[in-house]
Amino acid sequence: MDTINILGLVAGTCTTVAFIPQVLQVWRTRSAQDISIGMYSVFIVGVALWLVYGLVVNSMPVVVSNLVTLLLASAVLGMKMWFENRQKNA
Repeated sequence: MDTINILGLVAGTCTTVAFIPQVLQVWRTRSAQDISIGMYSVFIVGVALWLVYGLVVNSMPVVVSNLVTLLLASAVLGMKMWFENRQKNA
């Protein structure tokens, strides 16, 4: 593996791992009240587009980091919608 791919993997790991505390916080508290649906929706679209880009240019660091980030950000958005829906119906 060349240096530029290692750099990409390290950068992708840092930006992806940054979402883990948010996912854990929302899961533990069962609340995502302060999470913006608009921001996460636009972010998820952007990450999905980066994933497609990575696939097209065959860049493993871009594909792997954006795939994992897409899963984590989608989990936060999904939990937000799930928890808010449960609160409304309670």
